[in-house]
Amino acid sequence: MSNQTIIETYKLAKDVYSKYGIDTDKVLESLQNLSISLHCWQADDVGGFETKASSIGGGIQVTGNYPGKANTVEEMRADLEKVLSLLPGNHKLNLHAIYGEFNGEMVDRDQIEVKHFQGWIDWAKRNNVGIDFNATCFSHPKAEDGFTLSSKDEEVRKFWIEHVKRCREISNEIGKQLGQPCIHNTWIPDGSKDMCVDRLGHRTLLKASLDEIFETEYDSKYMKDAVESKLFGIGSESMVVGSYDFYLGYAIKNNKLICLDNGHFHPTEQVGDKISSVLQFVDEILLHMTRGVRWDSDHVVTLNDESTLIAQEVVRAGALDKTNVGLDFFDASINRVGAYVTGCRAARKAFLLALLEPTDLIKAHEEKGENFERMFLLEQAKSLPWGAVWDYYCLQQQTALDSEIIDVVQDYEKSHLLHRGEVLV
Repeated sequence: MSNQTIIETYKLAKDVYSKYGIDTDKVLESLQNLSISLHCWQADDVGGFETKASSIGGGIQVTGNYPGKANTVEEMRADLEKVLSLLPGNHKLNLHAIYGEFNGEMVDRDQIEVKHFQGWIDWAKRNNVGIDFNATCFSHPKAEDGFTLSSKDEEVRKFWIEHVKRCREISNEIGKQLGQPCIHNTWIPDGSKDMCVDRLGHRTLLKASLDEIFETEYDSKYMKDAVESKLFGIGSESMVVGSYDFYLGYAIKNNKLICLDNGHFHPTEQVGDKISSVLQFVDEILLHMTRGVRWDSDHVVTLNDESTLIAQEVVRAGALDKTNVGLDFFDASINRVGAYVTGCRAARKAFLLALLEPTDLIKAHEEKGENFERMFLLEQAKSLPWGAVWDYYCLQQQTALDSEIIDVVQDYEKSHLLHRGEVLV
């Protein structure tokens, strides 16, 4: 499709949307202001760079062995740069603590420092992206019994407290150097495979650990804290210490962001429906957008009903400035760069659709009790020419159209990914 055709088609779409009270130019301005945090762990199946001999654990499982996994920091950065070149809009990079540059040195997690992530900060500056950060409380000998911050072994608990403290300190320095807030998200795998009698004991310890971790306060200009719940995981099927009830209460009481990962709830729960509720009690939220299939399987985000509802509820609440959007999926069964591009573009499309919704018109019918009219408009909005608006946005951003993505990703696979071998450290 020629650039002129895209522009002319956009003008037609702009006229259609204007009849519903939607200014598509303003919509694209709002969409551009949305920053999506790209998770580094899709590139290497949550392996990290501590040691290639280790395997992931803590309720996390990645399936597949598609060729092209990133084995080094350099390979990961090359993949991320390729992905960023294929994405319209502003972005951040979401780093886990295991992705530091340790240069072959064994640095345990209670000893990590800013210097181990300075290379990533410099890379972010060069690529004009922000950084978010996560403590890594899994895939470690001191997490093998299933408990970290809620462990009844005081030595183990103190180890993980120190790790998260250092991660917050690193996050603060990242924010200072990049001049924008770094969100530090705390998720732990703590739980029980089978029946647990002393749930209260573990949750009391988790609260005490968090209280100690958050004793040091940082300026929100540079660092913000989020806490993330989970329904269950592999090895924590019967009880998860950091449940939604626990973390929602903690976030409200302690003025922290609540992280809503839509793969961490019961399959029949709608995370989109939670947004207007939690925003009554917390200042900001963090979204981890994924696609759970029957369980927290972290499939690549697609433009489905769930991702669309999440975006709609954020926009309907006028909460784009209170919402931090990140991705959290990992699929080793397909081209990993292609997975990134598919998932991130789908997430941004969900927000585009939400911004293009004639919400005021629909609400007006709703207020009058005109429910047929409300339903019909909601259905009609699905087939309005939003695709023309998306193509124009990609053209504006000087990035590939959807019709070009497959060829570009396949070319990158042939020139880069298929030449990689497994690197053991």
